[in-house]
Amino acid sequence: MDKPINEEIAARRTFAIISHPDAGKTTITEKLLYFGGAIRDAGTVKGKKSGKYATSDWMEIEKQRGISVTSSVMQFDYDGKRVNILDTPGHEDFSEDTYRTLMAVDAAVMMIDSAKGIEPQTLKLFKVCSMRGIPIFTFINKMDRQGKEPLELMAELEEVLGIQSYAMNYPIGMGKEFIGLYDRFNNRIEQVRVEEDKRFLKLNDEGELAEPHPMTVTSYYQQAVEDVLLLNEAGNEFDEERIAKGELTPVFFGSALTNFGVQTFLETFLQFSPPPQPRITKDETVINPYSEEFSGFIFKIQANMNPAHRDRIAFVRIVSGEFERGMTVRVPRISKTFKLTQTTQFLADDRETVDEAVAGDIIGLYDTGNYQIGDTVIGGKSNFQFDALPVFTPELFVRVTAKNVMKSKHFHKGILQLVQEGAIQYYRTLHTEEVILGAVGQLQFEVFEHRMKNEYNVEVRMEHIGSKVARWIENEEDVKEAMAGQRAMLVKDRHDNLVFLFENEFAMRWFHDKYPEIQLYSLL
Repeated sequence: MDKPINEEIAARRTFAIISHPDAGKTTITEKLLYFGGAIRDAGTVKGKKSGKYATSDWMEIEKQRGISVTSSVMQFDYDGKRVNILDTPGHEDFSEDTYRTLMAVDAAVMMIDSAKGIEPQTLKLFKVCSMRGIPIFTFINKMDRQGKEPLELMAELEEVLGIQSYAMNYPIGMGKEFIGLYDRFNNRIEQVRVEEDKRFLKLNDEGELAEPHPMTVTSYYQQAVEDVLLLNEAGNEFDEERIAKGELTPVFFGSALTNFGVQTFLETFLQFSPPPQPRITKDETVINPYSEEFSGFIFKIQANMNPAHRDRIAFVRIVSGEFERGMTVRVPRISKTFKLTQTTQFLADDRETVDEAVAGDIIGLYDTGNYQIGDTVIGGKSNFQFDALPVFTPELFVRVTAKNVMKSKHFHKGILQLVQEGAIQYYRTLHTEEVILGAVGQLQFEVFEHRMKNEYNVEVRMEHIGSKVARWIENEEDVKEAMAGQRAMLVKDRHDNLVFLFENEFAMRWFHDKYPEIQLYSLL
């Protein structure tokens, strides 16, 4: 380490980017990596003709569809800070992966499309961040296109999300007439499409351009100045403490695609986003990031990041202390110790061995099947476990078989590994041992089918058995197989717990009335 460990920890900034699909999340991730010197070419994300793909979209199906369905981790240094970005899936079918990823960050950047405003997936993910009380920074994207009026977008934040906002900058025009940003925080104008040395124009104490400039005669400039005056008088005040509590969101306007306003956003974000925060254990002990003992938790497992090696990586958010390669850690869930010799850090699909890391960092542990999502990893003698990560009750179900029975070994191995990633859930019928998979959304099944074929060389046959209401059982010992039937299928999950798959809510209520002694419960 170049600096004392406490300084290293204080310099960490770990955040996720959340949005509805196609709001520009992956594009801004690329631009941030570009400013951090992690990539040389911040080209367009979906430039399929040019063969360029987003650095964070490494899986084959993501390249084909131009969407993110896994949570990538990227790290770079900027302005004395070590930045860890978690680029989460935007697609709602993968919200479970995103929810777990949000447990591993200290702040969130919310991307909003200026033409569409707040969309359903953004609202869902905002609620998760809000529940955790983590600071939220808002980037209103695509100002280079026609969209809603800026004041209307800010009102929407407050009305739909219920969070107060403070405009750090304000657009001057939009679409083809987008000529710059009125930077309230830095008291300057940032111009579009000019030489670097002419990019910033200073404002005077009255909030107007200090020097004569052709921009001042445009109606766009005059409108922006009027709107900013209104915000100064009637808007919320900038309050660092309220930002830290997640009660006030700083709002930045810009265009990720044209790379305008992104650098200013990055610099300001790093100034006000929090360093690594304490975490709470199941017995409500607070683990301080600056405590000496190494600890962390696994929030994601990804199989076949390198298909040639059939590897599995467990992603660990370091909560406290310092990691050193070769150290021995314990996993309290299974009371086992492991020597961490094969460890990695990420730039999407580029990985390098990591020798040292501190609280706030994300590292990857090579996994031979020992780890599970939610596992606590401890480097000292303490014995605690961090709060459990959310697991969702699936709503869609398919019966799955291998098309070629000779490949049943590969079939079961592939299913086991992909299930352990947490995107799909595994069930089997009691006597016939048929495999049933459950998921929150249809796209998860498509990704499963694609990956089984491409990564395990197994073609699968999927028979949709429709929506089901899945319920686990508190008092399994009281359940008899005769209670099951066509409208209430009885299966086991991968942990051998009994689960009823009811045909619909009505069937579940009928069962409850007939067998009131059976106590049912759902996951999240």
